[in-house]
Amino acid sequence: MATNNEAPLGSTENPIKFKDQDFETLQAECLKSGVLFSDPTFPAEQKSIGTPEDPDPKKAIQWKRPKEISKNAVFVEDTTATTDICQGQLGNCWLLAALSCLTAHPSLFMKVVPPNQSLSDRYAGIFHFKFWQYGEWVEVVVDDRLPVREGRLLFSYSRTRNEFWSALVEKAYAKSIATFLTSHMQHFRGDGGLHWRHRPLSASDIGKVTGEGLIKGHAYAITDADKLTKPSDEILLLRLRNPWGFIEYCGPWSDKGKEWENVDPTEKERIEVKCVEDGEFWISAEDFSNLFDVVELCSVNPDSYDEESTLASWAITEHEGCWLLGSSAGGSRKYNKTFWKNPQYTLVLKEKDENEDEDDDDDVGDDGEDGDDEMEDPTVTPDPKKKAEKQKQKVKRCTVLVELLQKNRRQRDKLNFLHIAFHIYKVLYLSSFNVSNRPACRSGKYKAQRGVWRKMRLDPGTYVIVVSTYRPNIPGEFFVRTFSKIGNTLDVFIFVLFFYQVMTAPVSSKDQERVEMTFDKQAVLEKDYHLPLETCRELIFGEDTKGRCALSREQAGTLLASVRNLQSIFSQFDEDSSGSMSRFELSSALQAVGMHCDNKVVELLSERFTSGELDMPFHGFLSCVTRLRKLFALYESETSQEVKDRRINSVSIKHARLCTDPGPEQAFHFLLVSIRSGCFSF
Repeated sequence: MATNNEAPLGSTENPIKFKDQDFETLQAECLKSGVLFSDPTFPAEQKSIGTPEDPDPKKAIQWKRPKEISKNAVFVEDTTATTDICQGQLGNCWLLAALSCLTAHPSLFMKVVPPNQSLSDRYAGIFHFKFWQYGEWVEVVVDDRLPVREGRLLFSYSRTRNEFWSALVEKAYAKSIATFLTSHMQHFRGDGGLHWRHRPLSASDIGKVTGEGLIKGHAYAITDADKLTKPSDEILLLRLRNPWGFIEYCGPWSDKGKEWENVDPTEKERIEVKCVEDGEFWISAEDFSNLFDVVELCSVNPDSYDEESTLASWAITEHEGCWLLGSSAGGSRKYNKTFWKNPQYTLVLKEKDENEDEDDDDDVGDDGEDGDDEMEDPTVTPDPKKKAEKQKQKVKRCTVLVELLQKNRRQRDKLNFLHIAFHIYKVLYLSSFNVSNRPACRSGKYKAQRGVWRKMRLDPGTYVIVVSTYRPNIPGEFFVRTFSKIGNTLDVFIFVLFFYQVMTAPVSSKDQERVEMTFDKQAVLEKDYHLPLETCRELIFGEDTKGRCALSREQAGTLLASVRNLQSIFSQFDEDSSGSMSRFELSSALQAVGMHCDNKVVELLSERFTSGELDMPFHGFLSCVTRLRKLFALYESETSQEVKDRRINSVSIKHARLCTDPGPEQAFHFLLVSIRSGCFSF
């Protein structure tokens, strides 16, 4: 918990320490001892590189510090520029393309590469960098031992061969994902990542150089854009850079393109046309659209702008969550019995856009098509006519960007993405939410990629965002966030937990006789119910026994009737008469008992009373209801109003309602803590 004087944990000012390594502490220890830092958590070994060792002894890898590679080594030489970075013998062009873009934004660069680091002043062989990971900034510490083969850096290097910041950033990034060889822009900026796929590319084409001088399957960085004015028209130009630092585009408007011959020299000087083989070149927007397949755009965070910027009125709202097996992993709308169990978030839009940008290529909210609930076919390209029709529908609405990212999908050094999507439903009031209605908007077809997003314009109102995987019962973690006006909010979609007494059937004469006949011998339930001894104990101690380990005749009769009633309710959800019910049905079964619980509470109950199994047996259901009833009784008996207000202050025993104020989070705190802790055990 941060104090009033501390920045919140996970901010750029107070980042999370990766592997609990604190840069300042480690640096001070090394300076005091006079020993250069060697990182035990990311050793200078072959396994850290992620490739097998080359059998040729001449190509053996050595680990050297910058001063051992170049006697003129510096951390940063003068200023950073897009042409500073070159790709080495191995490496990741996507990462280096992102780094090239980062150098064009000094304020962002200093977030990732903290200043006052040097290979001379207070040098201790240790450096630190910061990366954005799912809503939080993480500080990664590394030593400066770098892999070298045949005298050259194995990975990225600078054009001057003396600058080492890029090589050390690459090492820190590799440490954060466990290996050098492994999308990258968001980790440097913490921004919204937008992805367009124009057409697929076959594996056999990757690495081939086209007639225009472009490398297929290769990542380039867009480092600038400009508009060139000619007497007859205007031409939009993009400046790109090949991370290799050589092999450039040779088509129209390239360094040696004849198109520059008719351009005024002052214009050429203004946009810095250079006939140098440095990997950087200009290309027209039209040719770019025709020659490139995939575009990844990273929108800069609102907090990167000053207060006078037009983007300063925008805000980001973020939430982490998970799909749990048999609980909140409900699958797509195709699985109508479980889709509504997926995690849900309320989106309240109040502020309309002040100005409409006619050139802005946003989507207008619509209900999509049923086919959008299928998985994406990468061979199918978007329909431009459909997009053009949406643009005609633009009116003054609320602009919002919703992004859903998958977390921790690296398994055995390989990425295994789930097919994910989100649906947005508009509701007149929260209790009217119904997933059987058509959504107001959606992310599109389910895609097996790190994240899906959509920027849209929606009418003011209250919406519910449902995030899901394509198939049910597939566990996973996710991160969802919205970019919107400050007056618009995103929150967890929460039911207020409430309990009302369901009238049980009167004790039957038969049960009464059985109780009377057996009560004097032992006041326990008959074994016909096949209940474990522990469950029987819970049932007994769930009653007010005044400290005794036995029930009165009246209590036994009431309890027997209650168990019969719960057995009847349970059988309604035991569809195959197997003696167990799907965990997806727990929420509905609890409602039938008279208990309405938030999805998060149901998730915790499912995990606790099924012991990790997919289905819940009757005795688990019985234990769950018994403990919930006891919990409510404890709450009702609480005499301190202050405690009640601080804990379950939104509980209602009369009717259910859905809340959008901050109350629900506090309201469920007591219950969540109770379930997780011994307070919920007897």
